[in-house]
Amino acid sequence: MKRLILFLLITLLLAGTISISCSPTQQKIRVATTAAFPPFTTLDQDNIVGFDINLMNLIAEKENLQVEYVKVSRQTLLEGMAQGLYDAAISGLSITESRQKDMLFSEPYFTTGQVVTVFIENNTITGKDGLAGKTVGAETGSTSASCVAEMPGVIAKHYSDLPAAFNDLMNNNIDAVVIDGAIAAMYVVNYPGQLKIVGEPFTQENYGIAVAKNKPELLEKINAGLNAVKSEGLLDQLTQKWIPQ
Repeated sequence: MKRLILFLLITLLLAGTISISCSPTQQKIRVATTAAFPPFTTLDQDNIVGFDINLMNLIAEKENLQVEYVKVSRQTLLEGMAQGLYDAAISGLSITESRQKDMLFSEPYFTTGQVVTVFIENNTITGKDGLAGKTVGAETGSTSASCVAEMPGVIAKHYSDLPAAFNDLMNNNIDAVVIDGAIAAMYVVNYPGQLKIVGEPFTQENYGIAVAKNKPELLEKINAGLNAVKSEGLLDQLTQKWIPQ
């Protein structure tokens, strides 16, 4: 009888050990973000929130990932991804040929284009073609800055974050800001009677989640999670929640 009880106890212990060892463990990843690119990433008191954060959290839930967000400037984000300092990055990152040399990208999750934003009383600038001879702000390291650099006769002023650029615009220290359309729309909504978008979008860009070049297996997980989010209609819900129409 004692031997039978001992045998049953050992069996239960082994079963418990097997159960624990077979349980999936979360993969921890460090994800860089600017937390200064509303509505995609921004700060709510001490919390990083926004479209991109909601999206990354949904993907992490689908693929059993544990995310640690690292708040950095856009330039630091790009440099860090090129050096492999972060596992991934999300912050309204346009997929470009030059960036793909330094990092991997997920499938696109949002399409946008560059627009010109001016102070609401400015009636001389009506779009991209009216920027010659003007001082135009753009975020350092962004595709917006690359666009401004290619505009003939434009005086470019670079900013480490967008709030500083729009603050200068509303204080008449610069003539315009070039930025992605969804971000421009958010600032127009948040500052009624002060800002307006002029002209039409003059580029078409796709946002993707950046992944370190040496982590193709993480890219596969992120793409799988992203596809699940899309197929369940959750990406459309995020767009309705965060993106101004």
